[in-house]
Amino acid sequence: MLREQLILSWLQKTFPHQSASLSPVGVDASFRRYFRVHLNNGEHYIVMDAPPQHEDCQPFVKIAKYLARKGVKVPTVLHADLEQGLLVLTDFGDVTYLDALTPDSADGLYMAAIDELIRIQKGDHPVSLPEYDRPLLIRELQLFEDWYLARHLNVTPKPSELVSLNKLYAQLLDNIQTQTQVFVHRDYHSRNLMRADSGPGVLDFQDAVYGPITYDLVSLLRDAYIDWDETQVLDWVIRYWEKARRAGLPVRADFGEFYRDFEWMGLQRHLKVLGIFARLYYRDGKSGYLQDMPRVMGYVRKVGARYREFSPLLVLLDQWQGTQQETGLTF
Repeated sequence: MLREQLILSWLQKTFPHQSASLSPVGVDASFRRYFRVHLNNGEHYIVMDAPPQHEDCQPFVKIAKYLARKGVKVPTVLHADLEQGLLVLTDFGDVTYLDALTPDSADGLYMAAIDELIRIQKGDHPVSLPEYDRPLLIRELQLFEDWYLARHLNVTPKPSELVSLNKLYAQLLDNIQTQTQVFVHRDYHSRNLMRADSGPGVLDFQDAVYGPITYDLVSLLRDAYIDWDETQVLDWVIRYWEKARRAGLPVRADFGEFYRDFEWMGLQRHLKVLGIFARLYYRDGKSGYLQDMPRVMGYVRKVGARYREFSPLLVLLDQWQGTQQETGLTF
């Protein structure tokens, strides 16, 4: 309530001749919160509340300007108080991709999101973006061990199991680091894309890095919040690859190699996401993410079953989860 009073006080100064009311908008996986502000003249905006002891608004402001210059549909920062962690943004409405996606609408929405992703990836990157380097990728995988295994499953891997796990990590990261490096949104998925007439509105890009070209594509098409038939996903990946090549993006010339990169990048991301979802529940009390864990684990198991390099991961998961599941085909 103290933060909401602070926001209202700031809005009175920002819009001195208007009265304002707030209503919460969505749920975020960070300490950030969002409110829709309604002014008595009928105008409405979004307020980002990012408590400065936990969050920094400056990357959002900097990256929003960069993406807008590239023609990407991102919120415009209309007013800012960086010391208090408050921004007033343009409002893209209430309909996220997750709300709008149906079997009939999916193809059009995903192709628009792919076109926007290619626009994001083309050209030079901001020099000040952090690198998605090996230490960062390893720290993300540590979330899987610390929160999913240790906290969620109450498992302490044996030394021999850690050796196997680290070998798997090394194989993943060796591949990921050979991929072309581009601007990576890092959370390019159905909850951060808004349905709009002129293409998707892109949100939540403040954690962007310079990293592997398949990362955002796998975030979009192997989404933790909604899943699609694998043949449909394969079709969308092919169409991204064809469009990216025509746009001059340096994707691999061989589609089979590109698809392997896509799948291996997804394995790293989904192990991390399992750790993040467990942390959101046990540390932050956000239980809603538990319902999405089976979908994410399904992605992990399917990729593990398709590549001989990762068959030991399925053995470890069966031991830790106390289950025995079919592994399917191995390529």
